[in-house]
Amino acid sequence: MKLAMNLGRVLFVLLLAAAPTPLGFAQSKKKEAASAVPDWGQFRGPNRDGLSPDTGLLKQWPAGGPTLAWKTTGFGGGFSSVVVAGKVLYTLGDTNGAACLIAVNTADGKILWKAPMGDKGGNNGAGPRSTPATDGVLVFGLGQEGTLVCVQAATGREVWRKNMRDLGGEMMSGWGYSESPLIDGQMLVVTPGGNRGTVAALNKATGAPVWQSGELKDKAPYSSLVPVTWANIPQYVVYTDKSIAGIVAKTGQVAWRAECPGRTAVASTPVLNKEGQIFVSSAYGTGHNAFQVSFAGGQFKAAEIYKGNFESHHGGMVLVGDHIYGPDNGTLKCIEIKTGKVVWTDRSVGKGSITYADGHLYCRSEAKGGGAIALVEATPTGYKEKGRFTPPTPSGVDSWANPVVFGGKLYIRDQDQLFCYALK
Repeated sequence: MKLAMNLGRVLFVLLLAAAPTPLGFAQSKKKEAASAVPDWGQFRGPNRDGLSPDTGLLKQWPAGGPTLAWKTTGFGGGFSSVVVAGKVLYTLGDTNGAACLIAVNTADGKILWKAPMGDKGGNNGAGPRSTPATDGVLVFGLGQEGTLVCVQAATGREVWRKNMRDLGGEMMSGWGYSESPLIDGQMLVVTPGGNRGTVAALNKATGAPVWQSGELKDKAPYSSLVPVTWANIPQYVVYTDKSIAGIVAKTGQVAWRAECPGRTAVASTPVLNKEGQIFVSSAYGTGHNAFQVSFAGGQFKAAEIYKGNFESHHGGMVLVGDHIYGPDNGTLKCIEIKTGKVVWTDRSVGKGSITYADGHLYCRSEAKGGGAIALVEATPTGYKEKGRFTPPTPSGVDSWANPVVFGGKLYIRDQDQLFCYALK
């Protein structure tokens, strides 16, 4: 399957003409600095890849798991993970009769403020699905009903708000908006979906529209955008129920697109490698697809290179070296990204979510809030578990919030409660 987008506009062609061939991949220091995202400031980290920069962490957990530093309640329902900036973390929850942005002191778990975003919603399960984003000055939250709110990080005072409907928003199905907003420099980038354009960039300080990707009109997925610079062109990779595509960060133009049909709910974030390969996966009988993005003759091309039946529902995947690790329904798999070969499979903790830090995978079972969390060595040589534990007082609701490892701490959100474990 191949689909190339002709980059006909003069400015864009001039930009591309300067690009190296073959395709170059970069998430350069310049790009990272421009993104202005501190610490663990957005979903899956500043590069949206689920890879924590932490080092010096425990390589083997004691019986019962790492030490519980603190536990806090009062977050209400929801599936939001956390982001961290300095000494404060942020999350979302249905509490005090509304969907709220919530700030927490990372030292002791004390709730600092709650900022109402709007209606709680209730489409197929109450509670926000999105994880907020912060640049350390502003915090952005997206509610299930499409309410997008910007508040001051220090106080929670509202700066601006709008709704995805203001951007012509249309979801692919009925579970409500679930993507996590992306901060890139002075822009906040979201996927409202619909005929006005799948992806939209806003001025993060005011909420004013910057551009909308009118060339791509797919409905909004549940997955989140991934920023990348390929062939010297900063772009956002978007995965919908119809397409995998690259959207040019400066203009909103479609750089490349390939057909990639999904069904029911496309929720897992794509992973990318240095050679321009993209691996995407979805549940409900869809499976996985891999694509090669290349550049030649003034245009990008995206071609499918393999596909299979690996199904990442919502818990995500991480790419460590040349291997992808992620939950495939009830098992954990290691897959070689270049070939799609399954290297090993293990039951591990069952269906759930995953993140990576310091040579290890942190695997969290979704099971009614009472599932295990395992530390697993990230190696293609086989499944090597280094400890596991089960957090106390399970909610009884499936836990879909991704674990976060940052600042020597492991954060686990389970509906109304948030746990912080010491990893050093």
